[in-house]
Amino acid sequence: MKKIAWLTKRPIAHRGLHDLNKKVWENTLSAASRAVAKNFAIECDVHLSSDRVPVVIHDDDLKRLTGEDGFVWQRTAAELRQLRVGGTKDHVPLLSDLLGLVRRKVPLVVELKGTPGHDDGLVEAVAAQLKDYKGKVAIMSFDHWLIRDFKTYMPEIPAGLTAYGKETKLIEAHFSMLAHDLDFTSYAAGDLPNPFVSFVRERLKMPVITWTIRDKPAIDLTFKYADQMTFEGFDPDKLLG
Repeated sequence: MKKIAWLTKRPIAHRGLHDLNKKVWENTLSAASRAVAKNFAIECDVHLSSDRVPVVIHDDDLKRLTGEDGFVWQRTAAELRQLRVGGTKDHVPLLSDLLGLVRRKVPLVVELKGTPGHDDGLVEAVAAQLKDYKGKVAIMSFDHWLIRDFKTYMPEIPAGLTAYGKETKLIEAHFSMLAHDLDFTSYAAGDLPNPFVSFVRERLKMPVITWTIRDKPAIDLTFKYADQMTFEGFDPDKLLG
């Protein structure tokens, strides 16, 4: 397991430090800039464009974020980069744009978003982007088929499982992923506590971060059963004093 004490040192801004998509939208360079200014780590989501370029956006469907019809995997990186997010001045950024903005100032947690049938090469493409990046960065995913490729293409980068649930079937599936050299897990706060999180944290000494924290009760839950939070909609420094 890699040394990643930095992962839990500061709260992690969920999709950057946006304002719940009022003026500053999620996964934009403006949201990232605000996080950097406040010294928060940044969580972001990455999909693959039609020409196999990692693009920072959460949904595979373009409608909610850009107002356009269609899917991320149907557009080239250049086409996606021209789309405005939420009608603001911000455009859909490439992962390379985000890396260039952050420039090692704060840690990054990159979540790879799989789209069955359209994500071949996603892990390899992200690996190529991160190869020469000198800042603190971790990768994670919900998608087991992507996680299985992490070690092949990015063995040196801390890798995590994004997860949720308390049901036995889900917990067993999470345990099965421990065979793939995980370094941390990012777990839905509402599903704590559970046997998987207790095991990895207490027995394996693996860091656990939570998602997505929006209020004080969820903060309290996080620090009872986990090590750090992925938050949105408030300033943790102000709330926690």
